[in-house]
Amino acid sequence: MSTLQLRNIGPKSAAWLRQVGLRSREELLAIGSVGAFVKVRRAGFKPSLNLLYSLEGALLDCHWQDLTEAQRSALVQDYEARIALQPLKAPGPASGPVREQRFDDRDD
Repeated sequence: MSTLQLRNIGPKSAAWLRQVGLRSREELLAIGSVGAFVKVRRAGFKPSLNLLYSLEGALLDCHWQDLTEAQRSALVQDYEARIALQPLKAPGPASGPVREQRFDDRDD
């Protein structure tokens, strides 16, 4: 089953999963919803917690909004524990320093 066919997983989420090497339900099951969410975050994408809940719902074959508050809390706690052990890298600057250079057409 491809990520495009997983419940709760839309095109953008499926693309993120493919880009981090998760292309099937079996691969997602092996790493778990929190592990997949961490991989997506470490790849530089900025998903909301809804992706985490959607991944768990996909594995449980239920709508992500059907997860109980206890299940959601457990997922967030697991995510935070993993990030505490190995924090996400802070993104670098969007670009290097800006330097102005002028070129005149006239001969000196």
